[in-house]
Amino acid sequence: MINAYVLLNTEIGEERQVAKALRKIEGVKEAHTLWGVYDVIANIRVDSVDELKHIVTQRFQNVGGITAKLTMITHDKPMTHEQVIFEPAPLLVH
Repeated sequence: MINAYVLLNTEIGEERQVAKALRKIEGVKEAHTLWGVYDVIANIRVDSVDELKHIVTQRFQNVGGITAKLTMITHDKPMTHEQVIFEPAPLLVH
């Protein structure tokens, strides 16, 4: 299971509409408006990195009003020092 958080910037005044639209996307478990540097945060849980990539790059694009995204994949299992150095985490490029 892949769990990720996506921080989004939106066009001015579009925060609530974007969060509402994101909640309708399969795999998006939560989406909330924020105060601060980012306008919306979304939590995504899917079975694979490919599914995550599809949601963030394709499905979010269809929402409109999004100007920037930052995706952070969580890693809840403890890692050894060797894993941190030699096993790079999946990278999503937007």
